[in-house]
Amino acid sequence: MQMNLCLSGLADCDRTARYPAVVEEAVSRIREARPDAVTVNEACRGDVAGIARRTGYRLRFSEVPYAGRLLRCVHPAGRGLFGDAVLTKASVERTDNQDFEAQAGLERRRWLCVTTRDAVDVCTAHLNTRAPDEVVGNDAQCAELEAILRRRAAARAVVFGGDVNRRASCAPGGVWTRTDGTAGQIPGLQHVYGSAALRPTSAEVIPATHTDHDILLVRARVAGRRP
Repeated sequence: MQMNLCLSGLADCDRTARYPAVVEEAVSRIREARPDAVTVNEACRGDVAGIARRTGYRLRFSEVPYAGRLLRCVHPAGRGLFGDAVLTKASVERTDNQDFEAQAGLERRRWLCVTTRDAVDVCTAHLNTRAPDEVVGNDAQCAELEAILRRRAAARAVVFGGDVNRRASCAPGGVWTRTDGTAGQIPGLQHVYGSAALRPTSAEVIPATHTDHDILLVRARVAGRRP
């Protein structure tokens, strides 16, 4: 399950987001779908920690600097630092979390990957936009993400979920893509990619009321494993 929650309290999308309703909606959608993993962009550490606790998932969080410093979420304050997150049912054995080499704009874009006990890597990222002053960064980050996923897919099953801010896929060859192209809100920018070890069985867009992106849910199974 991929979701962008617009929780910073500073972004333009905050006109759409309603706090704490956006958090309650995320909890509800996770409880209904029970995905094995959830990737979250534009989150706050305290909020997503509460989501993980209430739904019974393990959490890994990536702090995303803004204008050269770590950003504390506001409206209301006290919700922790801004960033991205991965929630998993399975235990996490290793976490990798780095800046993209290419950067544009004020937000420091990063990628986060975890390796679970089930030998599946779960990754997320929130790339630069396609605005004139960020499009070069978006293209370069897409190419870097493709290389990261290619390396990891050579070793184990990999699934990626993220807001890549583009309609063209960043998936390497042999990795499938599903998008929120039918979403009612900002369609086509949230993607889920899966390596050949994972066989997709369905994809659906779940409408979201309290954030400016709908939710993308993709079902897949490990090749050779019974449904």
